[in-house]
Amino acid sequence: MGPYVLIISDNNTKLSGRIDAESFSMTPTFNSLKPLGWNVISLPEGNDLQKCYDVIVQAIEQAKANPKAPVVIHAKTVKGIGTKKTAESASGGHGFPLKSPSELPAFLSEIYNGEALPSLYNSWIEELNKWEADIKASGVKDSGEKIQKGIASAMIRARKAGLPVVSVTSDLPGSTGVADFRKEFPKDSFDVGIAESNMISAAAGMSKLGYIPVVDTFAQFGVTKGALPLTMGALSEAPIIAVFSHTGFQDAADGASHQALSYLAMISSIPHVDVYSLSCSEEADALMSAVMENFAKSYKAGKVPHSAVFFLGRENFPKSYVAGATYDLKKAQILADNTAGKNKSVVLATTGSLIPQALLAAQELENKGIGSIVVNSACVNHIDVATFKGALAKTGGRLVTVEDHQVLGGFGQMLTHALALENVSFTLKSLGVHGEFGQSAYTALELYRKHGIDSSAIVKAAMAL
Repeated sequence: MGPYVLIISDNNTKLSGRIDAESFSMTPTFNSLKPLGWNVISLPEGNDLQKCYDVIVQAIEQAKANPKAPVVIHAKTVKGIGTKKTAESASGGHGFPLKSPSELPAFLSEIYNGEALPSLYNSWIEELNKWEADIKASGVKDSGEKIQKGIASAMIRARKAGLPVVSVTSDLPGSTGVADFRKEFPKDSFDVGIAESNMISAAAGMSKLGYIPVVDTFAQFGVTKGALPLTMGALSEAPIIAVFSHTGFQDAADGASHQALSYLAMISSIPHVDVYSLSCSEEADALMSAVMENFAKSYKAGKVPHSAVFFLGRENFPKSYVAGATYDLKKAQILADNTAGKNKSVVLATTGSLIPQALLAAQELENKGIGSIVVNSACVNHIDVATFKGALAKTGGRLVTVEDHQVLGGFGQMLTHALALENVSFTLKSLGVHGEFGQSAYTALELYRKHGIDSSAIVKAAMAL
């Protein structure tokens, strides 16, 4: 391939902090370049454009003079350099470094070296400040919290009880919820960097040694980069627990590349893998605890448990939906039943982040004199047919399924196929995404409305039945 020049931008930064502080030191890798045959040029001031230019010219000349010796420029850089808040943020400005639009004038003034800002910017800042004030004024305070809280509390409690729980992450613990466990048990926590396949493979190795490994990342990355090692782990009797967050449109801001709309379809058919879609922190705590306890019991009995993949959203949800609710790994939940005294009624079947929309739809239907039974099926690839059969018997077989997933290969298809195999009669409306990618939005609700999976769409489907 010679002549060949490689440029390494070494900013020691990952999404959740500094690489050497939270994962591992890259120094041995950089030190190995020279013995491996590279002609190494050091550039300690990698953000100085003139020095970059001079070193690149030097590197090209060296590569041409001796094509058999590849040249590498090791440039030390500062991610986000140019504004103090960005450069000093732990993630180097991965995302927006400001907490409020009110901080924009000082931020932009630094970029413009104290000169007057263009008038257009001032009008934008004024508009953003008003928008923020309106959002705060209309905000409804509730007792909700992220589903991730339940995951972390279950892991911490299990580790304190002596279960050999370990965390293997790929740079997203703050977003997926396992950060609290890692803070409490740093010696039982490992960060492989942004390498999701490697994360699951490493966890499978720990599983073979008798640990209970918990991996975590965004659902979109977990089901794409993780599908092969999940399959190989199951084939090799090396079960793991996965926490894949930001399902469906719940990663509203990051857009289509981060929005997992095929997450159930891509994982549910892998043998010896149980798939769960979580709707609240209380459910997450209970089901996560049950899976870890099952791992421990299976290991003790010399058996191999199934892998468990937990999918969950990003935004705040109620801590629970039913007071004193019980949770079972294989049982569906009846969250609401207002069919009594109604001439017409319908089953609203959903899972995960769409539960609040289904419950809201049930209220709207009741206002119209229509009854409904809201069924939450947390386990999506082992359908609790008995619960659905009983609910459908009370509603004349009318069934609406709704999910933040492609209709093709989703929860609705798995549910109705299981019912059909048991000769359960029903008439059906299935709501979901129809062969489209997502897009950026302020909240997931905006995309629920666009794709016809919000409460009003559920009401419309129910009334059509």
